[in-house]
Amino acid sequence: MDEFRKASMAEPLIGQASVAPDIIKDSDTRNFVADVIQKSRETPVIVDFWAPWCGPCKTLGPIIEKVVKAAGGKVRLVKINIDDNPQLAQQLQIQSIPAVYAFHQGQPVDGFVGALPESQVKAFIERLTGTIGPSPVEQALEAAKAAVAANDHGAAANIFGQVLRHEPGNPVALAGLARCYLARKDVANAKKTLALTPKEHADHPDVAAAKTALQLAEDLAQKAGDLGKLSAAVAANPTDLKARFDLGNAQLAGGDHAAAIDSFLDVIKRNNAWNEGAARAQLIKIFEVLGPKHELTTSGRRRLSAILFS
Repeated sequence: MDEFRKASMAEPLIGQASVAPDIIKDSDTRNFVADVIQKSRETPVIVDFWAPWCGPCKTLGPIIEKVVKAAGGKVRLVKINIDDNPQLAQQLQIQSIPAVYAFHQGQPVDGFVGALPESQVKAFIERLTGTIGPSPVEQALEAAKAAVAANDHGAAANIFGQVLRHEPGNPVALAGLARCYLARKDVANAKKTLALTPKEHADHPDVAAAKTALQLAEDLAQKAGDLGKLSAAVAANPTDLKARFDLGNAQLAGGDHAAAIDSFLDVIKRNNAWNEGAARAQLIKIFEVLGPKHELTTSGRRRLSAILFS
């Protein structure tokens, strides 16, 4: 077991709070009054009417559970399989599923039909509970990103690993952990980590950026030259675009994104079409890896536009 995986098992998930064991439960016709009507006099209860054959139910169910857990005990969730409880579904006039109803003080007070995105589910539950703060997983991911920004990839990997113990397919954590492996030049484990990404998250922005970072790492491992020699070559002949381009790759391989951006911009300024726009292609990859809000991305894009449209 590598050091990152050992670290991920060392501490509990940041912000993890204990919740009542019955905060989410399955119920039926016989227990509906006790589990929903009576319990709603103490705490609001959300009832999710579903069936195993219902595709939208499979999408909505995990979202509701996630938001209910994040509410920290302010609301309960009861799940009713209408195939096993047809009389109850008929009595409550459930005509389409998924159907979700909120009960408070023994009465239905709100509801919706069909699968909704997480933001709308959260808004629905917040009408019952008030504002729901960040979930333990969201808090952990923010802490991990802060550790990455501070170049503490060991701590970041620890936290990403904790998240994955709770949500094995979390795309942000998988991408983050892969980037931590890349930071220590462990391409093999980065590739294995990204391979665990569920198909439905294959196009997630964090995953896409991590894949680009992996591609860059693999390419640079084969192509990056000696930084000192390339710097000398560029100094001796500033018009040698190949040497300047190779210098950018060497700087990138060493983790100096700012210097690499400067080198690639110099190539573009001298000849935008050189080697079929290779320098611009590398720049775009760097921007994707760093993310659209990174200061090097914003300044680099501004400088690129100034060159291209001057």
